[in-house]
Amino acid sequence: MPSTKALLKKFLKWRYKHISNKTFVQLMSVVVGFLAGLAAVTLKNLTYFIQSLLEKGIVFSDYQLYFILPIVGLTLVYLYTKFVNKHPISQAIPSILLSLSKQKGLLSVRKMYTPLLTAPLTVGFGGSVGLLGPAVKSGAAISSNLSRLLHIDVKTRSLLIACASAGAISSIFQSPIAAIIFAVEVFSLDLTMLSVLPLLLASISGVLTSYFFLGNEALFNFSLTEGFSLNDVPFYIILGIGTGFASIYFTKMYFAIFKFFKRFRSPKYKLLVGGLAIGIMLYFIPPLYGEGFGFINNLLDGNHLNALGKTPFDAFLDNIWVVIALLFGITLFKAIAMTATLAAGGAGGVFIPTMVMGSALGNAVAKVINNIGFGFNVSESNFTLIGMAGLIAGVIHAPLTAIFLIAEITGGYELFIPLMITGSISFLITKNTLEHTIYTKELAQKGALLTHNKDQAVLTLMELEDVIETNFKAVLPEMDLGEMLMKSVSKSTRNIFPVLDGDNKMVGVVLLDDIREFMFNTELYDTTFVKDLMHAPPEYIFYDSDNMKQVMQKFQDSGAWNLPVVKEGIYMGFVSKSKLLTAYRRKLINYTP
Repeated sequence: MPSTKALLKKFLKWRYKHISNKTFVQLMSVVVGFLAGLAAVTLKNLTYFIQSLLEKGIVFSDYQLYFILPIVGLTLVYLYTKFVNKHPISQAIPSILLSLSKQKGLLSVRKMYTPLLTAPLTVGFGGSVGLLGPAVKSGAAISSNLSRLLHIDVKTRSLLIACASAGAISSIFQSPIAAIIFAVEVFSLDLTMLSVLPLLLASISGVLTSYFFLGNEALFNFSLTEGFSLNDVPFYIILGIGTGFASIYFTKMYFAIFKFFKRFRSPKYKLLVGGLAIGIMLYFIPPLYGEGFGFINNLLDGNHLNALGKTPFDAFLDNIWVVIALLFGITLFKAIAMTATLAAGGAGGVFIPTMVMGSALGNAVAKVINNIGFGFNVSESNFTLIGMAGLIAGVIHAPLTAIFLIAEITGGYELFIPLMITGSISFLITKNTLEHTIYTKELAQKGALLTHNKDQAVLTLMELEDVIETNFKAVLPEMDLGEMLMKSVSKSTRNIFPVLDGDNKMVGVVLLDDIREFMFNTELYDTTFVKDLMHAPPEYIFYDSDNMKQVMQKFQDSGAWNLPVVKEGIYMGFVSKSKLLTAYRRKLINYTP
């Protein structure tokens, strides 16, 4: 019986003969969309199973002990990470973006199944994060490893990872158009027929998978009863401004809390501090428990009492301003609870918490407008939806995703204009204040972020080690001119000579132009030394810290044709401008977003 490897080889030969590359990519997009959708369905079912078990035993008991559950879930994740996975949990979208920019779209096999275990434990036990990020991560890892198995090239592998992401999102929200737009906005794809059709097929495959396994069960059981009114435009503008500033708060709080948790070197201390902080917040604000879809649905139904649940402030909920204050409290503390969950070692995403925060803010703003005493009356459910769009547009920098996601959730486009107003204002405020998002900030600092700027994207995809040249003859400072000419100049095809000390550290350079006038003057051979001839290069390229954009800038600023590369002072070689530009042109030709 032939081995699996032999069968795979036979299949690949058959595929090369009978299926064109274009058709194969389209077929693969359907497959990865289905597998990513299946991963998303598995995540949802495991999480809801854990939640249902806990609700029967604890959450709805007379003792209301649910606030201790997050620390239990975080402990289980910690034990799995330490003894089974043996690798720290990375954030979903940033790890995928890093893979696309610097790792040729390669994701480890463990990233296929680890999110399916750690995310349900985190969210099922009440961690205040979402499932979208883990679903996308699992789907992307499945696509990456399947592509590697089938010998798919790097460009196509990257496209199929984006397809898997679209399939996962489409499966969770049952919103195929928003899923495609998310892949375009977040993964910086260009909308061409080469990318749109696979994304469309993957998105359809993902949503059909969701319908097959979950039926018509939707995250939001909501139908619009009130459409757009021109009189409400000023309030949508106010909401856009509010969600813009809330997005800035959300993002800054995220990085501030992660910075705080870095003080704790041991994961155990992070777990303890994070778990206690989440438990305290849950005791006073129960809607922070878990993902928060129940909270959003109750707000959409106009039932803010069910949305808020049982709190220490129940005796005061007859006062609408107490309700408004609690909603604003959820807006503020959702960002804290979510980040504390992730910083403490939990697994989850930020997209759904963003929606929860936006729904609370939108509903609170509508209640303020309706109860301020000026006779205004706006739809609280509409503002709840539009608040979600405003936060997504601001926090993720994905305004089109926000607009189409909410439009698909509501089953129509009656709110399209207010979604555009609020989403665009929020995005503009946040983008002009914070250049990068939660997903992209650290990658941008490392020079590993792909963007829609094609020139910058090509530079990001380039690797420094690919353009380093080492065929330069080194010389020592104590060499005399005669020895230099005999041992280096006569044997070199280059016109630049690095000067190295005994530890291979670079101390300067000598150019052929520096010695051309007197290199045949034998009287100077014994009396002139390299240390007298050498000088500093116009600039150094630092291997550990300089990205390709910085390298290109150094060539531009220095006007040099060759620059040395050093790693902690140790000489590694030179980069020439001609080779750099040649490599850039080749990458640009082969670049497919």
